[in-house]
Amino acid sequence: MKYLRLFFFLFLIVACKNRQGENYPEGGNLDTLQVVTEFGIPVDEFEIKEGAVKRGQFFTNLMTDLGAEYADIYSLTQASRGQFDLRKMKIGNSYKAYYTLDEDPKLAYLVYQDTKTSFVTFGIHDSIFVKVHELDVTVRTRVGEAIINTSLWNDCVNSGMSPLIANRLSDIYAWTIDFFGLQRGDSFMVVYDEILAGGEFLDIGTIHAAYFRHNGVMYEAHRFIQDESPNYWNEKGENLRKAFLKAPLKFSRVSSGFSYARRHPVTRVVRPHTGVDYAAPTGTPVVSIGDGVVTQRAYAGGGGNTVKIKHNSTYTSAYLHLSRYASGLRVGKRVRQGEVIGYVGSTGLSTGPHLDFRIWRNGKPINPLKMDAPPADPIKSGNREAFNLQVLKSREISDSVRSVQFLDSLVIKLGAGKSKV
Repeated sequence: MKYLRLFFFLFLIVACKNRQGENYPEGGNLDTLQVVTEFGIPVDEFEIKEGAVKRGQFFTNLMTDLGAEYADIYSLTQASRGQFDLRKMKIGNSYKAYYTLDEDPKLAYLVYQDTKTSFVTFGIHDSIFVKVHELDVTVRTRVGEAIINTSLWNDCVNSGMSPLIANRLSDIYAWTIDFFGLQRGDSFMVVYDEILAGGEFLDIGTIHAAYFRHNGVMYEAHRFIQDESPNYWNEKGENLRKAFLKAPLKFSRVSSGFSYARRHPVTRVVRPHTGVDYAAPTGTPVVSIGDGVVTQRAYAGGGGNTVKIKHNSTYTSAYLHLSRYASGLRVGKRVRQGEVIGYVGSTGLSTGPHLDFRIWRNGKPINPLKMDAPPADPIKSGNREAFNLQVLKSREISDSVRSVQFLDSLVIKLGAGKSKV
């Protein structure tokens, strides 16, 4: 055991040294002076001004505003042919202008960001040229873990994950977990791909698996492709997608529940409120909880702008107090699960912006928060073996990646501790 601990300690020291040498030339150290370049431009030799393309600003007048001479602008328009279409410069896209450090500074380079991974350099310093740079895109598998203390979004960020993870998890578990009812102490672990461009975070890729503990119950989600369609299933092979979503909007709060004796906030009359109120800002998208046909799209007195959808012979849902309807929505239109049908408002008898959401089963109102919708098709028997292997693979990946991340964190800590000595 003693030799094992010694071996592990030596391994960390070697790893730490290797990490320190990654960003420096052979034989270099922290004191080595290096030339910092961006897209081949030695940035220390220029003054950099940043900006964004404004409305009504095209390449020619942008370059003029930045101080380029007309002859150089014309030469750049000729050099850009076959390299970059200047007509595709977009309003709001950022750029950096590099100026000489002379007493009379002159524009030397312009670097325009076309997409998240593509940059265009316009050079007029030593020579006229136009060059497109594509950043290297890499994918690495990560494992993220968090305990719910405040909200899914906040706790994702506080645990070092992108808030995009919160959005993706809410989509995956939309039929399984009521995210308006998360409890302090709930937790989750997610195995996902992180997309990097030029070493910087770009986006969240595939989520391979997730493990969400809510109210003491573990809900697993494993990605698997069946019938050419990727979906998420629990460890038993049951589809997480159900006939109905848990809620018709995201990241809100329940402001009033289902009751047969509620005092109306406007009329002050005690009467049944056979629905659930979700408080949300005006304009928040409202989606249909399931496939169905629109049977009502009209102003309905106290309910304000209302949409009613018949899902099948058993279930009907309604969405009240909308500020406006989705474009193209009409009676008789068939809508899909998750399709936007309107936007939160405060029309009708309402004290503020919210959605009054209601469901009927066989013509009788039921509590939406207690509805247990049937699941979609499970894993087919012919896919069962492949699915079971996928579940095992996801667990092996999570264990492996967690170990690597743990070692990385130790190396970083040891490296930081050594540099302070």
